[in-house]
Amino acid sequence: MTSSRIAGKSVLWIAAVILPLAAQTRVSIETEAGVIEAVLNDQKAPISVANFLKYVDAGQYDGAEFFRTVRSKPDNQPKSSIKIDVIQADVSRAFRGKSFDPIPLERTKDTGLKHVDGALSMPRNSPDSATSGFSICIGEQPEMDFGGRRNPDGQGFAVFGRVTSGMETVRKIHDSASGPSSAKDGVSAGDQRLTPPIKILSIRRK
Repeated sequence: MTSSRIAGKSVLWIAAVILPLAAQTRVSIETEAGVIEAVLNDQKAPISVANFLKYVDAGQYDGAEFFRTVRSKPDNQPKSSIKIDVIQADVSRAFRGKSFDPIPLERTKDTGLKHVDGALSMPRNSPDSATSGFSICIGEQPEMDFGGRRNPDGQGFAVFGRVTSGMETVRKIHDSASGPSSAKDGVSAGDQRLTPPIKILSIRRK
């Protein structure tokens, strides 16, 4: 506390202590198509961010790949009436089937985060089933938010970060050659399997 005099009167001042906001984690995603940099929203999506960083710190994205491109074209999403635009990655093949435990779904209605252009999101089937995969949105994808229709259960997907630079690389991957896929490929039917996949050389904290 400090005091001073204004117009002959003693005034008591209380010095406010301003605490800095917790720093958001930044990562660099180095691919054979270019570098993508992103910021993770530790405050609003702490569970999803911590989960992603477990795989990063374990080196499981070294030698991983973007294996799927989802485009708003009939031949790409023939079985889906709700079309989206994303690219999807998973850990290195050496770690497939060795995921950490699935995490609770951080719904966008609770976090306030949205599937905007460049949003990083956790793919999933049922709620609370996300593990090692991640997607990057190309353009706004509101049907992936809570209440959206991309997943029939309407719970949406968890946003946990956003690209800060390198969207030209994201779009390059999105536009890369793709071919027919099946359930054996781990992707939906349609021309969604990147042929060949785009290698992720590493993902590192900055």
